[in-house]
Amino acid sequence: MVVVPTYNERPNIEALVLGVLGQGPRYRVLIVDDGSPDGTGDLADGLTDSYPGRIEVMHRASKAGLGPAYIAGFGRALELGPALIAQMDADLSHDPEALPRLVAAAGSADLVIGSRYIPGGGTAGWPLWRRVLSRMGGRYARAVLGAPIADLTSGFKVWHPATLASIDVAMVRSDGYAFTIESTWRALRQGATVTETPIIFNDRIAGASKLSRRIVVEAALLVWKLRWETRLPS
Repeated sequence: MVVVPTYNERPNIEALVLGVLGQGPRYRVLIVDDGSPDGTGDLADGLTDSYPGRIEVMHRASKAGLGPAYIAGFGRALELGPALIAQMDADLSHDPEALPRLVAAAGSADLVIGSRYIPGGGTAGWPLWRRVLSRMGGRYARAVLGAPIADLTSGFKVWHPATLASIDVAMVRSDGYAFTIESTWRALRQGATVTETPIIFNDRIAGASKLSRRIVVEAALLVWKLRWETRLPS
């Protein structure tokens, strides 16, 4: 099952859902919409009629942040009991064609991260400032935490449900994209086997990026909080 938080992603959501479902009959999608004023949630509801049993839509009253959306979606996914739980961005930055490779890698890992920063990975369509910000942000988080992960800020992941349940995701405090750092850190803290698989991250074509200065600052401060509070098991 693939969990996809959405907010104003009407131009992208249908293509993403069809791309995921096109990977095979075992793939299902759980959309968590934060009351998108552009009608993303309504469009997603319409897709459920065309693909019965393969799409579920959760409607939240208003925009509450990426972290809370994932917490709600992961909670529902764990209730449904799939073999694996994936997370993806809704803006087509994460290519659904890469999903089977991440799923295959989950055969020998508790958590698989789609990584831009290992051989074979990369970004496409980003301006220089965005590439520098992402690369330096990842190195900063890795250095502060001492985590052996090249792409701590990646939001393209495949989890074993038991691993996701073990990190008590409802207790993750991060609101924005820092959620991806904290959830991976919690998995490492639990002794989970984490591996990275190369992906190409594509810049969005339609819609507006949700990245903001507040989100960047939140992530920068979070890693120090995590370092002060916890250490990786030796």
